[in-house]
Amino acid sequence: MRIAIVNDMPLAVEALRRIVLSVPGHSVAWVAGDGVAAIMRCATDTPDMILMDLIMPVMDGVEATRRIMVKSPCAIIIVTATVEGNSAKVVEALGAGALDAIQTPTLSAKDRLESPNSLLIKIDAVGNLISGNKKRKGPGKFAWSHGGGLSQIENLVVIGASAGGPSALATVLKSLPRDFPSPIVIIQHIDAQFAPSMADWLAEQSALTVRIAREHDKPEAGTVLIAGTNDHLVFLDSHTLGYTKEPRDSHYRPSVDVFFESVVRHWEGNVIGVLLTGMGRDGAKGLKSLRDFGAFTITQDAETCVVYGMPKAAVELGAAVEILPVQRIASRLMSSLKSENRRSCA
Repeated sequence: MRIAIVNDMPLAVEALRRIVLSVPGHSVAWVAGDGVAAIMRCATDTPDMILMDLIMPVMDGVEATRRIMVKSPCAIIIVTATVEGNSAKVVEALGAGALDAIQTPTLSAKDRLESPNSLLIKIDAVGNLISGNKKRKGPGKFAWSHGGGLSQIENLVVIGASAGGPSALATVLKSLPRDFPSPIVIIQHIDAQFAPSMADWLAEQSALTVRIAREHDKPEAGTVLIAGTNDHLVFLDSHTLGYTKEPRDSHYRPSVDVFFESVVRHWEGNVIGVLLTGMGRDGAKGLKSLRDFGAFTITQDAETCVVYGMPKAAVELGAAVEILPVQRIASRLMSSLKSENRRSCA
């Protein structure tokens, strides 16, 4: 895999170069010292992946990511020494199309790399997204028993997203009223350390309550719950959420497919499934299962996606009842829920 490095710090560049070259088959495509240089290099020599710094002179990693994803898209991991102090900018970069973010590994005084494995794991996971690894197993089977009794809440909206997801989610959530008559559960591909910041950022965009899903949470109307660990969020029974490490070999953590399949297995009311912008295929099979289950399903259209990967895969499987621009999804959720409520009262 050809991996580019965008960073203005020579020691960071050297650390990243060593990590890339430590894996057979990986090579350094090129090195750029700022966002503008990265855009120019990417336009003439698009790599498989970019390790993008966040804070740089001339142009930062957020704007560089946004422009690269428009002009010459490729997989981008934010690798920066200032992750904790710039969590809002990390979320912004993820909204612009970056797939993940991590602290920059450093060289010690003895010229040794500190904590290179975490970055190697990220590179391997994103590499599997790029290659569309055919060995990836499905959501797997769960051993939990089906909970008895009808869920007290009839409606449920479930949303999956990846690259470009935070911005798309903000567009949807900010258009929903405070009295939205359904719980919303979101699976966004994001590292656990950034999930709380994303939830806080989305809460600022929305009239709804937005927070991280906790173990044994029960979805409530007007509340948005977001998967908040590197394990999979699932329904444990007909009304209770929880986290599981299984399947352990999933390249997507948390996985949209795993969650959607648990909805099919346990939820006893009406479901609307939504799949937003993202790289790879996670969520496509799960959305198809939801449609087969009788759910109303929506995918974001190609024109408004930062990366038309996951929605495209779902459309190819016949999983989408409707394909909509992201700006129209909120109003469609409202009209669909009104139709379901009228049908229930008839």
